[in-house]
Amino acid sequence: MLLQAKRIKTLLLVLLLISSFGGRAQAPTANTEALLVMDMQDSILSFLPSARAQELTSQVAKAVAGARQKGVLVIYVRAGFRQGAPEISDNNKFLAAHREKYAMGNAAQALKLTPALAPLAKDIVVDKHRIGAFTGSDLEMLLRAHHIQRLILCGFATSGVVLTTVREAADKDFQLTVLSDGCADVDAEVHRVLTTKVFPSQAEVLPIAQWLATSPK
Repeated sequence: MLLQAKRIKTLLLVLLLISSFGGRAQAPTANTEALLVMDMQDSILSFLPSARAQELTSQVAKAVAGARQKGVLVIYVRAGFRQGAPEISDNNKFLAAHREKYAMGNAAQALKLTPALAPLAKDIVVDKHRIGAFTGSDLEMLLRAHHIQRLILCGFATSGVVLTTVREAADKDFQLTVLSDGCADVDAEVHRVLTTKVFPSQAEVLPIAQWLATSPK
């Protein structure tokens, strides 16, 4: 009887602990967030005016530096193809329209990130062959391996890799934050509509400074 009473007491204590924590929202921690720096390659940034590309690079560099200080995993996502771009299908309207540029260029050179955003040894670099960060890459496997729950998105272009990755990541049940001043688009109005009208239904949309101020240490 005494042993049974002790077991009941222990069970009640466990249930009490579960009930006391079960209803509380868990604040995100640094080891469950990852900053995705997407398509920040000179070969892609060339679609932007030079001054705008430099401004975006400077903003993204601030996000990267802040993420590293807070222990947030930094993942660079690069778009590229083999020499000759055999991955591009005629059915893909956008990529097929640019096939000659990709096929005739130097594949290794096209993959290079803009120098101001050079990865550190502890960063992860992921290569993809489509617009979104997940298609044709091992990004999801890496995120699951690191127990990542929230993705912080930045890069070029807002209507390209950012939009596609927001949609894909939301369907994969990741929490999302889009850095509004860490993204850019050839069309400023498209950027405005996406960041103010479209993304908020699936993601937090914050300026870099606000994200860094609220992100866990």
